[in-house]
Amino acid sequence: MAYLFTSESVSEGHPDKISDQISDAIIDHFLALDPDSKVACETLVTTGQVVLAGEIKSNAYVDVQSVAREVIKRIGYTKGEYMFSADSCGVLSALHEQSPDINQGVDRGTAEEQGAGDQGMMFGYATNETDNYMPLALDLSHSILIELAKLRKENQEITYLRPDAKAQVTIEYSDDNQPQKITTIVISTQHDEFADEATMLKKIKEDLIQILIPRVKASLKPELQALFTDDITYHINPTGKFVIGGPHGDAGLTGRKIIVDTYGGKGAHGGGAFSGKDPSKVDRSAAYATRHMAKNMVAAGLADQILVQVSYAIGVVEPTGIFVDTYGTSKVNMTDGEIAKKAAELFDMRPGIIEQRLKLRNPMYAETAAYGHMGRETKTVDKVFFDGNGKEIRKAVELFTWEKLDHVEEVKKAFGL
Repeated sequence: MAYLFTSESVSEGHPDKISDQISDAIIDHFLALDPDSKVACETLVTTGQVVLAGEIKSNAYVDVQSVAREVIKRIGYTKGEYMFSADSCGVLSALHEQSPDINQGVDRGTAEEQGAGDQGMMFGYATNETDNYMPLALDLSHSILIELAKLRKENQEITYLRPDAKAQVTIEYSDDNQPQKITTIVISTQHDEFADEATMLKKIKEDLIQILIPRVKASLKPELQALFTDDITYHINPTGKFVIGGPHGDAGLTGRKIIVDTYGGKGAHGGGAFSGKDPSKVDRSAAYATRHMAKNMVAAGLADQILVQVSYAIGVVEPTGIFVDTYGTSKVNMTDGEIAKKAAELFDMRPGIIEQRLKLRNPMYAETAAYGHMGRETKTVDKVFFDGNGKEIRKAVELFTWEKLDHVEEVKKAFGL
């Protein structure tokens, strides 16, 4: 029997995502000035106010207030009527030094000896239903909001958009797990005041269906465009007026959109957020490493979809366990347990080695903090930072290194594919 599956995404102007972006921009600045920095930065945003809290161990000085304001400005909160503006909001920093009790279990001198920054389990997932090995419903939800943000910033075809937005896509699948059609699309977008609410709702619905959705479709392959039929049910701003939004409408916190950040409800999640954490925190680094492992194994043809779990004890170097689930789609005559054992030989999951393999001590995190940490394009960009004396520092940074398909041939050889 056919079934439905739904995923959602949120825009860069969503209050929780503002918090994620501020936290990760602060991490980038510390890592750019001191690659050995240890940072755990949480951000709260609310009406006219940003609060930074957490622990830092670094030889660098970063003007965290200025970093926060630059992020808010880039997102688009620049007007007083939003009740949250880059130039006028307060920024309170309660950041302090990292606990030496934690640090003693992590810093061991060499990467091979580095212990995990915390206990816990992390998951990585990959599926061959899209070119970037991501679940389709989540990929489409991200695409809708990325295109909506472009329309807002262009301010030409649609001129009333404000930064806060959410999108949700429901797809009907066949019994053999093939997407058949999109059944429902939900989009809620913040907007300027309209004189008449009925006119407003009609205008927004027409613009999003007739302008936004065709732009999203045009960016997709023909087989995915075919999923957009005339039978889609659209819920556009279903509660009606959405003028009050962003941090004025809801307080935002770092780390509250962990499913948006990962696989949209597919696979599994260990519960730990990514943003605001330097790579010694395995919540982040090991989640990236398991995605790297799962993606390369699926790309090698080992299975149609794969879930990888890894677990750690704080201060301990070796993982306490590695688990693999191929959901019955394995193409080799091995149990999932046997696959996990061989995969552990191919991918060194010691925390310090993960940092080296994926180049995680580089200032690469601001770009991860909106529209998902997984399924993104690996590329090298030039980034500019300023030290405490205002001196400009330029760095070429490789982004989304865990998305590289650099172990496919090794996987094929190891599994005889």
